[in-house]
Amino acid sequence: MTFDKKQFEEIIDAFTVTKEGLREVAADFRYDLRQGLKDPAQSSLRMLKSYIGLPTGDEQGEYLALDLGGTNVRVLRIRLDGEGRFKVLKKVAKPLRKEGAYDYIGKGSTATQMFDFLASLVDDAIDGERQETFLLGHTFSFPSEQSNLYNARLIVWTKEFATAGVEGEVVNDLLKAALHRRGIENVEPTAVINDTVAVLLAAAYEYGDTYIGSIYATGHNTCYLEPYAGKVEKPMILNLESGGFMKLVPNRFDAALDAASEKPGEQRLEKMASGRYMGELFGMALAELLGESKNYGFTSIDMSAILVDDTEPLETAKKIVASKTGHVLGADDLALAKRLARAILVRSARLVTASYVGIIWQLAGDGGIQKQHIAIDGSVYAKMPGAKECITATLSELLGEDAEKIDTTLAHDGSGLGAAIAAAISTK
Repeated sequence: MTFDKKQFEEIIDAFTVTKEGLREVAADFRYDLRQGLKDPAQSSLRMLKSYIGLPTGDEQGEYLALDLGGTNVRVLRIRLDGEGRFKVLKKVAKPLRKEGAYDYIGKGSTATQMFDFLASLVDDAIDGERQETFLLGHTFSFPSEQSNLYNARLIVWTKEFATAGVEGEVVNDLLKAALHRRGIENVEPTAVINDTVAVLLAAAYEYGDTYIGSIYATGHNTCYLEPYAGKVEKPMILNLESGGFMKLVPNRFDAALDAASEKPGEQRLEKMASGRYMGELFGMALAELLGESKNYGFTSIDMSAILVDDTEPLETAKKIVASKTGHVLGADDLALAKRLARAILVRSARLVTASYVGIIWQLAGDGGIQKQHIAIDGSVYAKMPGAKECITATLSELLGEDAEKIDTTLAHDGSGLGAAIAAAISTK
């Protein structure tokens, strides 16, 4: 079959955001920041306090980092050497679920089982040492209520975790109790942060002049250092949970995806921009072009493979589309399918960049924009063909000459380093 060209162009238009539209998104994002600073209830951004500022770059010493954000957990022993330098001395990594052996996150699992397992990994990371004192930073990437740098209480499990006895509890208290049961009295958990904050801390330690940290992957979130200009509060990193930003205009595919999602009416930016949903949007648009009403199950990985396909005539894309839809497309339609994937990615990157610009304007206040890095970690930024380039182009589009003062940097694997830095800062 051949796609209807008029229908195709209308779909492309639906996934296109104009420069004027982007400026409005950036302005609305800044407005929500300012409203959220007055009263988080008046903003679609959660403005969660991290109770930590930026490192100086001169932090030194050996620290432990526990990274718990998914089914694979890591404990790292990291030496900070100052001047942004560090060395990973040891890394222990294991899954929380192993088929046929154990499961510490499924139904029937308990807090004691999970945290005893974590304590065993800590023990491996310190090689059974019981004399030297270690401070431990904890990257814990689940919704938590936090009242200081140590005290983070899990609100609700996400990511299919169902371990009983953790929700409503202070996770560092659970960890300390498990360390005690194992006889590890020389490891002191001192800090809990989420992965977005960890990315910012890691990049600020290495590069300096970094005030925005972001995860651009399966999910999406951003944090930034709020200077509290003119106020008595110390500068603090605020976790925006920016995937929940709502002042965007969804197209019909976005609306249908939202209606069928687990939480309709929530996480609008994430549903329009993150890797988890891009493949689904691509499949919905392709289904309309094919005259079907199906969920083909495309993923962002499929989109990446289609976008990077330079074969003639797009053999990789042809195989992917055929395996998902059952339709063998001709060369012209395959080229259009690739263009559709590109349009969805470009919209994603432009919306995410507009949110960064809103923060940059907030940081600038009434003064000029400072030279700075934006630290980004995640599979979309690192692996989706053209994502980084689109962010750079959109910064230029919205900031003009000031865009030369901004660059983006990949903060790969910042969760571990960031946790260690948080532990170091906790002593100040």
